[in-house]
Amino acid sequence: MIEARHLRVLRAVAATGSFSAAARELGCTQPAVSQQMKALEQSAGTPLLIRTGREMRLTQAGEALVRHASGILAGLTAAEEEVAAIAGLRAGRVRLVSFPSGSSTLVPTALAAMRAEHPGTRVSLVEAEPPRSVEMLREGDCDVALAFRYAAAPGGGPGEWADLVVRPLLTDRLVGLVPEGHRLAGAPEVGMAELADEPWIAGCPRCRRHLVEVCEGAGFTPRIDFATDDYPAVAGLVGAGLGVAVLPELAVESVRAKGVALVAVRPAVEREVVALTLPDLARVPAVAATLAQLQRAAAR
Repeated sequence: MIEARHLRVLRAVAATGSFSAAARELGCTQPAVSQQMKALEQSAGTPLLIRTGREMRLTQAGEALVRHASGILAGLTAAEEEVAAIAGLRAGRVRLVSFPSGSSTLVPTALAAMRAEHPGTRVSLVEAEPPRSVEMLREGDCDVALAFRYAAAPGGGPGEWADLVVRPLLTDRLVGLVPEGHRLAGAPEVGMAELADEPWIAGCPRCRRHLVEVCEGAGFTPRIDFATDDYPAVAGLVGAGLGVAVLPELAVESVRAKGVALVAVRPAVEREVVALTLPDLARVPAVAATLAQLQRAAAR
């Protein structure tokens, strides 16, 4: 195998005409140059230099190798500089996928800090709910996935993300939304069973399934009149008196809920919000910096 260090020595010999002159240029000894040239000729399988008097002359194979060496070494230098820039966070990119309430609360703070501290690193954002966001990470379509899971949900145990690096961010509690004039508005706490006869407005598919599980655990099946992934629409429908809902606190924080009263629900329902990446990606400086900023944003 031809090595880049051997190409550098060959190019120096071709430029100076001797091993000793090449050694002076490269800052090494003449025997070291001679040894590397022997190794290069062994790799090439043919002589590359012939001695004519006191000078070294390239063979036809040597001339061909020197001709290609400049481009190879230039490309390698450029690659080394680019890798060094990425490693030093002077360049690079991170593809982030997040669920909507995370996009509107955690992500802006984290990305603003990334831009301030590492302006050469570019972070892109697309939205997807889990489990699709986690699939995108495993399929190589993103580098970091902001996701959540309900601990009691089927498949939501510790093994769900066993192949991934999991950075816990926060625990997000669900709160109840009722119209301001509702009989339970202003109550310090509301049992889920007290909402058994209400029409419901449900959120994303995963949240919808969890809502049904929680309600069934309280002894009833919710009558879902409306279902939407859009949290402002959920709040708007509740505010218009069309039903009740439960939303994560992150979602409520990102919505101006007019005509809506917030109530604590019993039993307490929580979801774990995390940032996920692949083990190999976790060692990439730009990805590690993004994970750190997401943790700082959640802490705030």
